[in-house]
Amino acid sequence: MKNKLTLISLFFCLILTQDIFAQAPEKGVWVSVFSNKRVLYSKQAVNELLKVSKVAGISQIYLQVYQSGRAFYNSKISDQSKYKEIIASAGIDIIDYLLQEAKKNNIKVFAWVNLLSIGQNMNADIIKKLGDSVLTRDQYGRPSGRKDPNESDKYYLREEHLFLEPGDQRVARYLTAIVDEIIARYPLFSGVHLDYVRYPMTVPFTPGSRFKDYGLNYGYGKEDILRFRERTGLDPLALDNEKNFTLWDNWRRQQVTDLVRRILKRVKERSADMLVSSAVIPSGERAYSSMFQDWPGWLEEGIADYVVLMNYTLDNQLTREIVRSSLSLRQKGKVFAGMGLFLMKGDPENFKEQYNTLTQLSPDGIVFFAYDDITPDIAAYLSQH
Repeated sequence: MKNKLTLISLFFCLILTQDIFAQAPEKGVWVSVFSNKRVLYSKQAVNELLKVSKVAGISQIYLQVYQSGRAFYNSKISDQSKYKEIIASAGIDIIDYLLQEAKKNNIKVFAWVNLLSIGQNMNADIIKKLGDSVLTRDQYGRPSGRKDPNESDKYYLREEHLFLEPGDQRVARYLTAIVDEIIARYPLFSGVHLDYVRYPMTVPFTPGSRFKDYGLNYGYGKEDILRFRERTGLDPLALDNEKNFTLWDNWRRQQVTDLVRRILKRVKERSADMLVSSAVIPSGERAYSSMFQDWPGWLEEGIADYVVLMNYTLDNQLTREIVRSSLSLRQKGKVFAGMGLFLMKGDPENFKEQYNTLTQLSPDGIVFFAYDDITPDIAAYLSQH
């Protein structure tokens, strides 16, 4: 009897151990076009990225290929001056090389695309082609960014980037074409990683248009207002009751969601195996009410395979609370946790504490921002954990 109980105990211990290993989060890393290691500009830099990834146990690379309205890939749609610099430096299309070498090393690479943000690039091709009416605007008719500060700016902080208006169908078509071009040109990508799929962030933030007299609200692009008026007969700048405020807020939220849905449909038409993910505001409620990014709804509907929380903070208790809450929203998709290594330079103990906190919460993955901040010590620690 004693031997039988021992065997049963060992059996259950084995099952539990297997379950723990099965739930170990995948590790990923964001590789920015601003990387000091210039990953896109030489084979040597690519080889170093893959070496570091293997040491640290990183199985996913998020490679930025479209940023500020500029293509860092072979594009026929967008400004490819950066791509020409890459060819001049590397002598080859380095994305092709990275994808081929990553596949040999069982590492997935995702095309990281900045969608609605065009940085501070007023010369972006979409503006040259369609004019600045494609930019979203606040309730005072101003685009985002800090180009023209005024007296009112002492009361709030505007985002530095210019944002396109997702409710403008010309914008939606253009951005879908960009994504389609990338995956058609580089079919070895494992998927597309969408960034800046939201309206601009403001500090302090306001939870919806009923507070439009305080702080800033975006979504008042010309085309978006016209479409809303045609659909409802209402002027979003003259709303005066809770029902209509909610109608307008839901409309703006739907424009962002429709863009995600449109892109996912196109990607899956190209390849059912390609994944679509998005970097998202970590607090679901704030994302939903202030930046109209309904990522919990995307997971529930199944129009995003997973999201990555941009959980960049040194506050490990806040990390615990936000990630634990967000993991309850997995629905049909998955939830990865982003980790801001750039904040932890010279603070290895805080890195270890936060990383251990995340692993104990069992997200579907952990993604590090960014590649340049993975020091040899961090890579060594990750290799053992």
